[in-house]
Amino acid sequence: MLENLVFSLNVTIPIFLLMILGAFLKGIGFLKDEVSSGMNKFVFKVALPVLLFKDLSTQDFKEAFDLKFVLFCFLVTALSITSIFLLSLLLIKKEQKNLRGEFIQAAYRSSAALLGIAFIKNIYGNSGMAPLMILASVPLYNIMAVIVLSVYAPGQTHTDYKKTLKGIVTNPIIIGIVIGFAWSILKIPQPVILSKTVENIANTATPLGLIAMGASFDIKKAKNTGKLAIIAAVIKLVLLEVIFLPIAISLGFRESKLIAILVMLGSATTVSSFVMAKNMGHEGTLSASVVMLTTLFSAFTLTAWLYILKTMAFI
Repeated sequence: MLENLVFSLNVTIPIFLLMILGAFLKGIGFLKDEVSSGMNKFVFKVALPVLLFKDLSTQDFKEAFDLKFVLFCFLVTALSITSIFLLSLLLIKKEQKNLRGEFIQAAYRSSAALLGIAFIKNIYGNSGMAPLMILASVPLYNIMAVIVLSVYAPGQTHTDYKKTLKGIVTNPIIIGIVIGFAWSILKIPQPVILSKTVENIANTATPLGLIAMGASFDIKKAKNTGKLAIIAAVIKLVLLEVIFLPIAISLGFRESKLIAILVMLGSATTVSSFVMAKNMGHEGTLSASVVMLTTLFSAFTLTAWLYILKTMAFI
């Protein structure tokens, strides 16, 4: 399993180093607040929607469609979000209510699209069931993120359902997902000029988002949310797997399907959770803390889960 640890570290450590770079550039005065804020807005409104469009528009969801697998991934995602929401009601005091949206999102939202395909390709040589897992989970990730971040936005005294619905419909990430799915289903060809332009823009999403997050990170504020960040990270990397992997195994999921479920449950919290929180009026410190913690430790936890599944002959 050493090669899987090396692969995981090769994926996660560069991500972590980009966050450190952002913090360093902010520390020496190279990245001003207005610059990192502009980077965040660009990633949220342009780069991330284009990245999701690229990931989804080029997948053939019809070819290997498995209704049982898709429903399982969708229901597990929905149950995870619901359970974390209920837990947040117990954990987060009334005076910290503004943190609830960030906590919920950071605790469930994986790097499924970003890491999933790469991880499965490393093990099986092809993308396997990752596209179907993305189909079942990523749209729900984003829709629910918009909802919880809108409902628990700072200064929000009551839920404006019309405003929340408008926020979902006009959210750039949701628009990117819808167009990507439509493009895939309708099998619209992508000319080389378009595909290369899309790829170039999409490739800026992760590095710019991570550097901006590092530059925006405030260690003093992070201390105030440290306990919640650790709880969210444990939920993300350990608890969800303990609950749902045995269910997946009992339902007969094996090999690439089980790996796709593992990635959906246990990969690091995606940087887009910070980008969305920041651009929807939240402070973003809790989101950044969880992204950092889960990124740092996911290489080891994912490798440990792979070792357990391999030892038990499920993969």
